[in-house]
Amino acid sequence: MTQIELFKKLLQFKSITPNDDGAFEFISGYLAEEWECIELDFEDVKNRFYYKKFNENKQHLCFAGHIDVVPAGEGWDTDPFEPTEKDGVIYARGTQDMKSGVAAFLYACKHIQSFDGTLSILLTSDEEGDAVNGTVKVLEYLKDKDFLPNFAVVAEPTCEDIFGDAIKVGRRGSINGVIEKVGVQGHAAYPEKAINPIHKVSQVLHKMAGVNLDDGDEFFAPSQFVITDIRAGMEVTNVTPAKLKMMFNVRNSTKTTKKDVEDFVHKYFTEMNYNLKTTQGSFPFMTNKDSKVISAVDDAIKEVTGIQTKHSTAGGTSDARFFGQFKVDTVEFGVINDTIHSLNERTTIKEVEDLTKVFEVLISKF
Repeated sequence: MTQIELFKKLLQFKSITPNDDGAFEFISGYLAEEWECIELDFEDVKNRFYYKKFNENKQHLCFAGHIDVVPAGEGWDTDPFEPTEKDGVIYARGTQDMKSGVAAFLYACKHIQSFDGTLSILLTSDEEGDAVNGTVKVLEYLKDKDFLPNFAVVAEPTCEDIFGDAIKVGRRGSINGVIEKVGVQGHAAYPEKAINPIHKVSQVLHKMAGVNLDDGDEFFAPSQFVITDIRAGMEVTNVTPAKLKMMFNVRNSTKTTKKDVEDFVHKYFTEMNYNLKTTQGSFPFMTNKDSKVISAVDDAIKEVTGIQTKHSTAGGTSDARFFGQFKVDTVEFGVINDTIHSLNERTTIKEVEDLTKVFEVLISKF
């Protein structure tokens, strides 16, 4: 089975979060008896950890990813779960995010003849969902067993314009917040008898909306206060509202914490009657620029593509954040990211073949 045949097989599984649709049974059979398998299922989420000890060296490199995909949606030109090949391009849900990466590292790991230490593969069916019973639970288990990897490569799609042009060496965190400003409802004709929360909030809004909470650095963009929703009132013109609800998000770098965000809100709402609730959906992480895994991935990409890749932390979040949480040096690298979660998601055959080559070089020279 070639890596492209493997890729097409994975695409046929209708593995919408958290259902693997039989993909794990197939993968276990594909890796066969040469790889040990630990099955870690939590509620309706399936996780698999495969590993192979080539020798007693403590070095442990893990490839990680997810088998689950988002729903296809309506309006595809082809069947989203029947891969369609046209002019060197394959169309199906999960082509970019991220069965291309899974196929590439499965093929590379299965066919490698030697490695100085332990190779492993961590797969979950809960990355596109809440992600509470997926990768993080496996890493907790591995920590308890003193079997955490030293290094990890998460094969999410990272390239921007051409294959090989970008890897992720860290990720921003995500802080969500809800502000509820309390007022006193009244008649619009008698504003002096009411406390209009819209008027109160409008006095400070221009000092908060789109404001950078830090200056960023060479890897991270500034952490910006982004207002995502404001609502109040009863959709009538003669009643001022009793309260206003404002929601925001901050994609934070390592320079800004949840407390910093809370302090920022309190600074401008100090004289108002309000409630603030914040949650940290994910935490920022940054792999040391001198880490062995960064230079190894750089070198493998250069050997296969001739490109000196750039290091980035842009974009949303991924399960790489959990590896960072457990102090595992982590890099993300995969195919071009331009159609993930969209209709007619697709990637090229050459990208999948070259990604496999990069992983083969990485493993053989690590």
